Amino acid sequence: MMFRWSFRRFSRINIALLALPTVLLVGVVGYMNIEGFSFFDSFYMTIITISTVGFNEVHQLSDGGRFFTAFLIITSFGIFAYAIGAISSYVLNGEFRRYYKERKLEKTIGNLKDHVIVCGFGRNGRRAVQEFIAHKTPFVVIENEKEISMELVEKNDILFIDGDAREDEVLLKANIKKARALISTLPYDADNLLTVLTARELNKDLIIISKAALESNYRKLKLAGANNVIMPHVIGGAQMASMIIKPDVIEFFDQIIMQNPEEPVLKEVLCRDLAHDDSVHTIMELRGMKKAGVTIIGMKSENGEYVINPSNDTKLKPGSKLFVLGTPEQISSL
Repeated sequence: MMFRWSFRRFSRINIALLALPTVLLVGVVGYMNIEGFSFFDSFYMTIITISTVGFNEVHQLSDGGRFFTAFLIITSFGIFAYAIGAISSYVLNGEFRRYYKERKLEKTIGNLKDHVIVCGFGRNGRRAVQEFIAHKTPFVVIENEKEISMELVEKNDILFIDGDAREDEVLLKANIKKARALISTLPYDADNLLTVLTARELNKDLIIISKAALESNYRKLKLAGANNVIMPHVIGGAQMASMIIKPDVIEFFDQIIMQNPEEPVLKEVLCRDLAHDDSVHTIMELRGMKKAGVTIIGMKSENGEYVINPSNDTKLKPGSKLFVLGTPEQISSL
């Protein structure tokens, strides 16, 4: 990745750097016109003047030449003072450190593959990030709220982009072309809708999950390209009611879903990813092997149909998914 200097961000230093050759040019032209010096003599006279080294004049100066020399000295002092002040302020404010840290993050994000893009670092976004960290899932966060952005800058364990997730440029910076999924947890449905539309246009195969505050926007987000739309208040209400109706069942599944990565987990496994064995064509044959020790509790067929506790004669097809319960080691063995 090539080094890129931010001209807008370090505008004061850029002004100083541009002013120095400008003064040099003015000095050369001035001495050539006022004193009639040659180009080389004018260049040399300008250098010893603005650097204040105290060397003798190349030729005797006229009153106009002396006045012009004084002007060059004062101007060059002002430019040097401005440059030193600009550099000092950037160093003391930590701007250089933040700039190089951002460039390092940009390079790391550019190398990501099969990662998840989290748009928004509010309550829902934070919870998703905690799960990704626990399960070692690569991700990058996009946030443009100033206070939250400053918080993320100080976190060394979170890849972060300060920008608007609705914009193509920001999503491309998050390497959306190589991403596996995107989660949009922005505060307003309109922003989530535009983010989903933009993301779907940039990556047709991306898994997109969006938050919705209003039920009326559920269908709009689905039409925009979201694979799933989550309404926190609906899920929260249903969860509370279920805790009353069937508390132990809900607590059991919460224990599985919110588990420690080292404890038994509920996970989906693509049939095409199963350990290769030509003798395994059905659930019964897979269960009969008893290699992994996992429990098969469900299945999603190639046409999207869900089956709870699939029968032994259910055929295993490459596009199907199995929902299995077991330890990480057991699932890896499977």
